[in-house]
Amino acid sequence: MNVEQSLERPAGRILALDVGKRRIGMAVSDELGITAQGLKTLERTRLRDDLARIGQVAADSGAGLVLVGHPLHMSGAEGRQAEYVREFARRLAEHLEVPVRLWDERLTSVQANRMLRESGISIEKRSQAVDRVAAVLLLESYLDALAWDREETDG
Repeated sequence: MNVEQSLERPAGRILALDVGKRRIGMAVSDELGITAQGLKTLERTRLRDDLARIGQVAADSGAGLVLVGHPLHMSGAEGRQAEYVREFARRLAEHLEVPVRLWDERLTSVQANRMLRESGISIEKRSQAVDRVAAVLLLESYLDALAWDREETDG
């Protein structure tokens, strides 16, 4: 199965992943694709176990699409982390029955850190929440793009 990069509304919910080397932040949309809800952050173990746990979360949540944050440089070029995430998404696509799509995540982690810092929570709690918040922001950006695309098409 290939990793897609197009914009299209799937049947079912959307599961968004902010993939890091140690943790994977996760968020899921509602059935209508309007809101994003953060899920428990997945602590990484072995790739095979990570893929199985993500597959279980996708199945349990009724996901029709898995969105993987693509950490591009500000120029749009891929760096080492973007290549790592692309390979992770490829492996995930082979493991899942639903499409996997890369989505530009530039600045989501920066924005998540800023939001958490401004909220006044402790550094320890902030570090535990940043991956989940980044996944929520990633999913919200995709849902916003879907809504904008729908307005352009309908309007």
